[in-house]
Amino acid sequence: MPRTLAAFEAYLAATPADALFILGDLFEVWPGDDVLGEPFERRCAGLLHDAAGRRPVHVMRGNRDFLFGPRFFEATGTHELADPAAVQAFGQTVLLSHGDALCLADTAYQQFRAQVRQPAWQAAVLAKPLAERLALASQMRDASRAHNQGRDPVTFADADPALAAAWLADAGAAVLVHGHTHRPASEQRPEGWQRHVLSDWDLDHAGPGRAEVLRWTTAGFQRLPLSPPALPV
Repeated sequence: MPRTLAAFEAYLAATPADALFILGDLFEVWPGDDVLGEPFERRCAGLLHDAAGRRPVHVMRGNRDFLFGPRFFEATGTHELADPAAVQAFGQTVLLSHGDALCLADTAYQQFRAQVRQPAWQAAVLAKPLAERLALASQMRDASRAHNQGRDPVTFADADPALAAAWLADAGAAVLVHGHTHRPASEQRPEGWQRHVLSDWDLDHAGPGRAEVLRWTTAGFQRLPLSPPALPV
């Protein structure tokens, strides 16, 4: 998706942020760190490395790029971010998560997640040739698209409020930031905590497009929509 990639590149080059946090699903799929030898992944790694030379960049694994390994973080100069992770700034503690582990109602996915996060499963998959892993990833994405075909994201499983509240209590936080659900919004929960759901990025397909960043400053949180940059013709 060239416009989406161009927007990402432009944002990394221009952001005044003191630190950048990417909460998973940076890539559509990550079949292993040896994919860094491929042109697209190598270019993205270079963009991240340049950005990390100007400010700390923290990257969390998502449900699509959970196979990030040590070579990825070394090549990009980024810092591995646990899920969940508590961050303190401006006298406040905020809990960051990709968000998939919170979606308990999606029982089929939770079973899949439990399997693919096991070290033995990952080691067995990473032992396969890259071409075989890419084919497997393509099959998994096709199955996911078929499952979600025609569905409104509002019907997707959302973060479980009780589990989110427990996580927040353990972290001593009252604000949760996560992605995964494809329902970007900010809300004050009736249970007494605040939630910010991140936007996914897509500036290439039909429709108005979407790409937001969430900026945290002394003034609080601000959602910033990004426009697709002009591409050479």
